[in-house]
Amino acid sequence: MEFKLKASAILEKEFKTGLRGYNQEEVDIFLDDIIQDYEAYEKKVAQLQLENKQLKEELAEAPKRTQAAPQVGATNFDILKRLSHLEKHVFGSKLYE
Repeated sequence: MEFKLKASAILEKEFKTGLRGYNQEEVDIFLDDIIQDYEAYEKKVAQLQLENKQLKEELAEAPKRTQAAPQVGATNFDILKRLSHLEKHVFGSKLYE
């Protein structure tokens, strides 16, 4: 993506004056506002491009993180806890007396 105009090109632009031309001061004030907008726009685009790059890197690394070793201890504990509840339900409290 290339910009047609840069802030410096707007700043350096000179207009020819005619017999009934525009008020040069008004044009300069308007061009100053345009320059400020272009500079803010260029900064925002650069910021978003950087953020986009970082998010793409995070997205590329996400599968690596999810393929890490599962929490075996937590899984085993959960299974044992469920088994204990099942035993209590099936055999009742007589099993634990």
